[in-house]
Amino acid sequence: MKICVLGLGHIGLPMAALFATNGYEVVGIDINKNIVESINKGVAPFEEPGLPELLEEVIKSKSLIAKTEVEEADVFIIAAPTPLDKEMKIAELKYVRSAAEMTYPYLRKDNLVVLESTVPPGTSKKLLIPILERSGLKVGKDFYLAHCPERAIPGNTIYEMIHNNRVVGGIDKKSAELAKSLYSCVVKGNFYLTNIITAEFVKLMENTFRDINIALANEFAQIAEECGVNVWEAIELANKHPRVNILKPGPGVGGHCIAIDPWFLTENTTRCRIVSLAREINDGMPNHVLQIVKRMLEGVNDPIITVFGVAYKGDVDDTRETPALKFIKLAENEGYKVKVHDPHVKEFEYELLTLEDAVRDSDCIVLITDHKVFREVDPKEISSLMRSKNVVDTRNILDARRWEEEGFRVKVLGDGMGKT
Repeated sequence: MKICVLGLGHIGLPMAALFATNGYEVVGIDINKNIVESINKGVAPFEEPGLPELLEEVIKSKSLIAKTEVEEADVFIIAAPTPLDKEMKIAELKYVRSAAEMTYPYLRKDNLVVLESTVPPGTSKKLLIPILERSGLKVGKDFYLAHCPERAIPGNTIYEMIHNNRVVGGIDKKSAELAKSLYSCVVKGNFYLTNIITAEFVKLMENTFRDINIALANEFAQIAEECGVNVWEAIELANKHPRVNILKPGPGVGGHCIAIDPWFLTENTTRCRIVSLAREINDGMPNHVLQIVKRMLEGVNDPIITVFGVAYKGDVDDTRETPALKFIKLAENEGYKVKVHDPHVKEFEYELLTLEDAVRDSDCIVLITDHKVFREVDPKEISSLMRSKNVVDTRNILDARRWEEEGFRVKVLGDGMGKT
């Protein structure tokens, strides 16, 4: 069986490689020629544990080849990105549309099309089907269509693609069953079959639930600072309750899912007040962090701050929707000079500096991303390089006592018991 995967990003490429290791002939399609060339050389275009080894195997065996043009296959999997139109707060579906338009000329009877991209409810019926049926074939009669949204997280994608449960929504029962049969060669988790619009809705519910939970934790953190409470201890104690699971606060929410998907629910309804409020709270956290920094640096002339981490989460190189970018821009608007250090990220809107260059003459380190390497930074080694010794830890990962022993003032987000 031949599979054509359209979109070789953080989801499409690992999935294509996994299918290729399970006996399928896989053609991966991407419009970015540099990505295609990199993959065909066996070089992963982004960081993901296990992907380099997996890619080397399937390229060497020629079970996966990357191209820029679609070709005939038995199965077409659309894993195109669905970014947010930030001005309109609606899904930008041009990449899904383009993938469907690239697919339909090659669609043949009994083919299966699977949409993995996260989309607003109703997208498959309103957008995808009309384009695919330009082939002259009818969905459910001549070809089959399913939505199988991914449930994997950067930094652990391959493991989760294999072991997580999957929801499969079909345009009809046979479509769902065919998709389940296809993914069964890779997925060891359970399958739950439903209709296609419910599958679209479920994916958005999952990420919206997490966004709202994080917003609650962030609001708890702000209240704790006012009340003189350490929110991290309070959350740990509250989570001892058997029916409570509060997530961790932080400097904002990033990534391609949680920071975006909730808006896909709001674009066609007026009944999303909690969803919109959660987005507002989480999007406001970079500003809250900046207010903490301003209080610490009150009286410092021409302040220089150092941002530790611009990836949206720890130990990945993914900067999509990172709260660090908003924080940096806000800080610059306040007249601060901002220097950036992130050992994982290779490309960013701002210059990426070495640790030593980033902290030299700085007045405050602002830890945004919880990379493990930041836990290991020795405050003694950088202390003499800094002009003023201040640290804002928005992730509660540093050993505050160790930094304080070297003369640093340390403020942890949500710790109202701190000295600062």
